[in-house]
Amino acid sequence: MSLIKAVATVGGYTMISRMTGFIRDILIAATLGAGPIADAFIVAFKLPNFFRRLTAEGSFTIVFIPMLSSVLERDGKQKAIEFAQEIMSFMAAILLTVTIIAIFFMPQLVGLIAPGFADAPNKFNLAVDFAELTFVYLPIISLVALLGGILNSLGKFAAMASAPILLNLFLISSLGVFANILETPGHGLAVGVAIGGLAQLIWLIEACRRADALPRLVWPRWTPRVRRLLKFMLPAVLGAGVVQINLLIDVILASTLPTGSVSYLYYADRLNQLPLAVIGIAIGTALLPSMSRNIQAGRFQEATEKQEKSLEIGLILTIPAAFGLMVLSDPIVTALFQRGAFDTTSATSTALALVCYSVGLPAFVIIKIFQPNFFARHDTTTPVQIAAVSVVINLILNLILMQYFAHAGLAMATSISAWLSAAIFAIVLKTRNLYSPRRQLLAKIVRIILAAAVMGLGLVALKEFSEDFAESSRLLGICVLLLLIFCGGFIYFISLFLFNGISKEEIVENLKSWSVRD
Repeated sequence: MSLIKAVATVGGYTMISRMTGFIRDILIAATLGAGPIADAFIVAFKLPNFFRRLTAEGSFTIVFIPMLSSVLERDGKQKAIEFAQEIMSFMAAILLTVTIIAIFFMPQLVGLIAPGFADAPNKFNLAVDFAELTFVYLPIISLVALLGGILNSLGKFAAMASAPILLNLFLISSLGVFANILETPGHGLAVGVAIGGLAQLIWLIEACRRADALPRLVWPRWTPRVRRLLKFMLPAVLGAGVVQINLLIDVILASTLPTGSVSYLYYADRLNQLPLAVIGIAIGTALLPSMSRNIQAGRFQEATEKQEKSLEIGLILTIPAAFGLMVLSDPIVTALFQRGAFDTTSATSTALALVCYSVGLPAFVIIKIFQPNFFARHDTTTPVQIAAVSVVINLILNLILMQYFAHAGLAMATSISAWLSAAIFAIVLKTRNLYSPRRQLLAKIVRIILAAAVMGLGLVALKEFSEDFAESSRLLGICVLLLLIFCGGFIYFISLFLFNGISKEEIVENLKSWSVRD
């Protein structure tokens, strides 16, 4: 499968996932608002996600996929499945143990992640109740990550990319089914997380079975390949841990701010995650197995070309998205979330956080594109070192900016530290002669920024002109927002053509490569 087709597959399903996720968040916002139940659920859902990204989708995937791709390239599919079987059995045993221990010590864990809740016993107790239900999501979704890694290594991206849709659908359903049965709607959402995780696992098991790539769950054994994977994983765990600690620090500090701060950051981050997931994560997911195969086979020039093309595609789409989110933050948040328990104050606070997060959006995507160059070479130490610098910078900026800008300061600190991390990644890659953007690409980036700036100015003018119409009714406001997004995209691509940021020949070439196999 070509890189562009793989990115489009992952990005397309991710877009559907994010759309269902928005429906989920709209319903959560309308039901829970930005109050104590919402804050408690968000913290409870952060806990399994923290450990999942620490041990599974973070450190595990970036080590497992290059190793599996290497076995696949060298020994064939059957040996690769046997390798996955060894890893899956060992990982399942470890994660099950971690889950049981975590549930037993849940009050202490919640106390660590949300110390500010200690002054609100009701909110603290709700967070503990919710977390005990959501934590069973950890071992389930970690196995999903492993099965998805197998499929991605085989060039089959659709099943893993579409799996999160199931979680969103079950969470949406849980609000309707359990809202009036359980103590609070938050309890229903927590149950929905566990059921949604199980649905994803069943979905991936069936996808692997259809691809004749389903590993069996056997008694875990300590083998040389397990030992080698854990050796590579240790620095990756530290790296993923540093990144997750970065995010965890935001939650810890936000819990000390007025009620609602955790929720404002959550809703803003969800909006910022749409272009990040559809563009950055999609490209990174497709790029890692491709670069791993090329590097293992000694095709270094092809690996470099993949990196270059990925960076170009990523920035063409991400830079205008960042400008658009900054300009349209108010109407976007208002149209999506301002209803029910989510009032005007909540919308204004969330929009401000969104502006701050969107400043760092291109940097987040650049990092996702640069990381596979290290992971494909089994270098997990360098990203750890860069991440360590990032977390220190983020912590310092958090403590300074939150004093003046409260929750928005936390979001801005995250963006600034992301840009510094992206710059360090670029310097290290160039210093080691692993990758350096061509002058043509650098010139194209300047043209992309100019085109995005023109789009931003156009959106400012159109937003001012349409403000009265948008405020007259909710339906008209949504229609105006959609029209603004369409007009922004039109202005951007016309400007991009005029500034020679993209040509007809490039579009034709990319469309032709759609059907070319990697």
